[in-house]
Amino acid sequence: MRASVILLCLMFLSCLALPQAVQQGGKLTVSGQPGEAAITQINGRSYVDIEVLARLTNASLSFNGPQITLTPAPASTSVMSTAVTSATHPANPGFSKVFMKAGIEEMAVIREWRSALLNAVQNGYPVTDAVVAGFQSQATTYLSLASVAASTDSDHQAFQLLNNEFDNMQRLSNKIVAARENMNYVPPNSLKNDPLYQQVLDCARSLASMASAGQFQDDGSCH
Repeated sequence: MRASVILLCLMFLSCLALPQAVQQGGKLTVSGQPGEAAITQINGRSYVDIEVLARLTNASLSFNGPQITLTPAPASTSVMSTAVTSATHPANPGFSKVFMKAGIEEMAVIREWRSALLNAVQNGYPVTDAVVAGFQSQATTYLSLASVAASTDSDHQAFQLLNNEFDNMQRLSNKIVAARENMNYVPPNSLKNDPLYQQVLDCARSLASMASAGQFQDDGSCH
């Protein structure tokens, strides 16, 4: 009888001691993967739920009786997961402040250049290389500044359209100058009916919309 009581006491004390040996030991994270797993410490050893571990590492589990097999995800899956994460969280979204400033200055000069040509044609004023040289020089300078300042994906994509706008403006300007030099008559309303002038105008509006949004949005006007 005494031995039975002692045995029952030992079993009772073991049950009291067991919860003290089991405790939460923090969180496990896997480098490059989202999520975490709770760590349980039992008698000084750390354990995690194997199903949670498989989910964290994109691995698969298979069961064959008492045996459990953990199969790591293929390398291509890991690469794809990283690519999806990068696409979901782009490193440099939007326009940088320096590029935005240079781009706005470039668009302002091109707008003045375009307005000067339109005013000259509508009023029959002579348009010469000397008249457009100042606009061309300033536009070239700000375009170069925008090229150097481009750092984000949006910057580089917008710069291509900004460069297209400069090229089309230059073509339009050369066209008007050549017509005047050759003494060709240029009707007052000719620019408004000119497809190249309309393209320059549409592109300017598209770039202004992008600047307001702070994000690259290509509607095809600058191609």
